Amino acid sequence: MSQAGQNLKYLRKLRGWTQEEFANKLGIKRSLIGAYEEERADPRIDVLEILSEIFKVTLDELLLKDLSKTNGSSYLARRRQMKMMTAERNLIHFVPVKAAAGYLAGYGDHEFIDELNTFTLPMLTGGSYRAFEILGDSMMPTPSGSIIVGEKVDKMDHVKNNAAYIVVSNSEGIVYKRVVKNNKNTSKITLVSDNPAYQPYQVLAADVLEMWQAQAVINKVTQQQRWDVDSLVNLVTNLQDQVSTLKKKMN
Repeated sequence: MSQAGQNLKYLRKLRGWTQEEFANKLGIKRSLIGAYEEERADPRIDVLEILSEIFKVTLDELLLKDLSKTNGSSYLARRRQMKMMTAERNLIHFVPVKAAAGYLAGYGDHEFIDELNTFTLPMLTGGSYRAFEILGDSMMPTPSGSIIVGEKVDKMDHVKNNAAYIVVSNSEGIVYKRVVKNNKNTSKITLVSDNPAYQPYQVLAADVLEMWQAQAVINKVTQQQRWDVDSLVNLVTNLQDQVSTLKKKMN
């Protein structure tokens, strides 16, 4: 007896897709998914071929094996690899502080990246995302221990002035800062902290390995910081002074 219907159901649930979502990916009606899963009909060969491509399994495996009970098989090994590499799931690899040193050497190594823990966020779609744990108070009110989820920026031209980024460089390691570009001198960028107690500094653009624009901040509720009115006034004043100084240097 063909295992195709049960395998189709198992693979759909493995991805967390609804029947409607799965039907859209297969280019068929939702009612057909129900018929296949309830074994009222056998999946067509073209549907099986699409399944085979999506899940990287052979037609024989789809038809003859119970994939839900295939422990330690090559299928599960391929499934893990697919989970790490697929963009459809929008997997976010997490770089904790303890992995920061290794990340500088292994950021371009797929095997190193695949070993990092992953998670997903429903509000982030498309793009390439990564999460980094930060320590210190240089970006207050974002507290130490927060996790910054950033979207990959491939070109320096795409960097937005004064936006917050995770900047990975040979000289500074992994830092979370606001980036200011100087259009007259593109060989350097200025990194600015939200906490005015920290002075801006420059790094060579050629020294930057990766940049991830901050899209989300994750931290514990108990870590939320409160600012009083006087602190906010001082913060704004100091930031204005820093911006004025930067403008003078650029001009």
